[in-house]
Amino acid sequence: MKAAAAPTNVALAHGETLAEKAYAVLRQDIIRGQRAPGERLRIEKLKAIYGIGPSPMREALQRLSSEQLVLAQENRGFAVAPLDLDDFADLNFARVEIEKIALARSIEIGDADWEARVVAADYMMNRADSALQSGAGTLSDDWEAANASFHTALVSACDSRWLLMTRNNLQDLCERYRRASIRSGLGQRFTGDEHRQITQAVLGRNIALACKLIDQHFTATLSTLSQNQAASGAATPEAINA
Repeated sequence: MKAAAAPTNVALAHGETLAEKAYAVLRQDIIRGQRAPGERLRIEKLKAIYGIGPSPMREALQRLSSEQLVLAQENRGFAVAPLDLDDFADLNFARVEIEKIALARSIEIGDADWEARVVAADYMMNRADSALQSGAGTLSDDWEAANASFHTALVSACDSRWLLMTRNNLQDLCERYRRASIRSGLGQRFTGDEHRQITQAVLGRNIALACKLIDQHFTATLSTLSQNQAASGAATPEAINA
């Protein structure tokens, strides 16, 4: 059977299928908040937005459903999973525990090249934090990229491939909540101070302090969302993204 040609507005990487492309672009937009929590994901609408046909798009939605980024609703199709603080508390717990194991291992065996990566990532993180603080509430993709690179650099000396794969997936799943937390917490929380303290502990090879600071840093995201939801009198977790 001849493979379907890619639509003109879809650029496929070498060897990439349309289903893989649909999965990648839709996953990215859900994580970034371009597809809002609770949004109905109608196949025809998605086809118009992304220029990808029904079959690969449906395959992508099924895959995203297995990651719990999308909900498969009986007789109603698909919808973006809501931002649920109870679920995030569990997700964040798992992420913190995995992160601390990877960080401790990285500090224990990291060499000079690892230290250089941490220093470089810290420099970019400081720039992004400063820009965020003066950005009048703007959360840019540049800050999110710097944040992901910073935390990835910290654990990059860890020698467990499976541990890092699990850790990377948890980081992606937390991004939707992290973006909402930063938006709602601007003016209340300066992440630059938190990142600077973490870097100092890591480069000082203080495993106990570094893990404690990472725990507090990630937990602050959940705390900010919970506090702002309570302050706004939101009745449902989805309201934190309003």
